[in-house]
Amino acid sequence: MPGRGYFVRPTVFTGLALSSRLVREEIFGPVVTVRSFATDAEAVERANDTRYGLAASIWSNDLARVRNLAGAIRAGTIWVNTHNPVDAALPFGGFGMSGLGREGGPEQLDAYLETKAIWIAT
Repeated sequence: MPGRGYFVRPTVFTGLALSSRLVREEIFGPVVTVRSFATDAEAVERANDTRYGLAASIWSNDLARVRNLAGAIRAGTIWVNTHNPVDAALPFGGFGMSGLGREGGPEQLDAYLETKAIWIAT
């Protein structure tokens, strides 16, 4: 509730240089940086030009385009036409410096397993 306790108003930054710390770092709060792009390739290049990769949002009505973009962006979660829903049945975790492993879904069990393959020629 604004005015009581700790509250950070949602903030949108535009026109920042690609080298800006706000563009380059993970910000956990109601903050977004917005940049335009001329081509999908440029959008993917900018999205992947980071050492982080927790999540990304794609907003579009063109699902063929969305599939191409989502497949090319290196992030642990890609939301389409929404942002930040979570479900314990789905794995959640990032790429790069955004974390190792996954929480949720069957993938969360991987850290506790010692998978072994046994081949027997008969």
